[in-house]
Amino acid sequence: MRAFGRISAAVSALALVSGPAMAGEGAFGFLSGDWYLTLGATGMVAPRFEGSKKYLFSAQPIISLGKAGNDVRFSSRNDNISLALIDDGGVRAGLNGKIIFGRDAEHELQGLHDVRWGGEIGGFFEFYPTDWMRARAEVRHGIRAHSGIVADIAVDAFHDVTPEIRISGGPRVSFASNDYFDTYYGVSAQEAAASGISQYNPGGGMRSAGVGGAVTWKATDNVTASLFTEYSRLMGPAADSTIVKERGSRDQLTVGVSTSYRFDFNL
Repeated sequence: MRAFGRISAAVSALALVSGPAMAGEGAFGFLSGDWYLTLGATGMVAPRFEGSKKYLFSAQPIISLGKAGNDVRFSSRNDNISLALIDDGGVRAGLNGKIIFGRDAEHELQGLHDVRWGGEIGGFFEFYPTDWMRARAEVRHGIRAHSGIVADIAVDAFHDVTPEIRISGGPRVSFASNDYFDTYYGVSAQEAAASGISQYNPGGGMRSAGVGGAVTWKATDNVTASLFTEYSRLMGPAADSTIVKERGSRDQLTVGVSTSYRFDFNL
């Protein structure tokens, strides 16, 4: 898809532009300064796999390492690990990445291929159209798990009920290339024969549209906990997949809680 190609080129250009700037600070110049490491855990009830109609409880770690800049006015559990190269408080942009867990071909997916664990790496851009709203876009390229491109866009309105408690929420939309859809939603002729699921060869396009919200409690300057929920409706090639039509559901709901601790340090 040409749109993904242009976005991918923009991300590459951002990395190339930032490289000389960082190099100009010396071999270790960029590493010096204030950093943070956030560690925590998330427990949630979510679909067994993307597109599944069955749910299970799972736990995932929260790991985020970054260089501290201006105070971030808003962050969401949907934000992936990010390193801002541009940060003036109202606009942030830089590099980001995501850890992807594998998918075993078991239960209703018996006969399909396993999806290996891996990651995604790319860039992000966010800005605040008002003091109570943030818009953020991420574009990432798959590594090991898949070789496609994924683009996520989210807009969140937020309000501090008290200095410690914040409510937030807003719409989300996601797009992906055909390589991504082929990994998670495609069914080859051999897999169709082994699984009983009809053959399907997807293209690229919209992946999902939905809404999410959270209640966040800042217990201390370093400890944060939240209750969140996300709903998405699979669209385009994902909704058309025979995996979803014959074994799954277009409606995807996630409910969970998380807690994390932020360590601040200096290099």
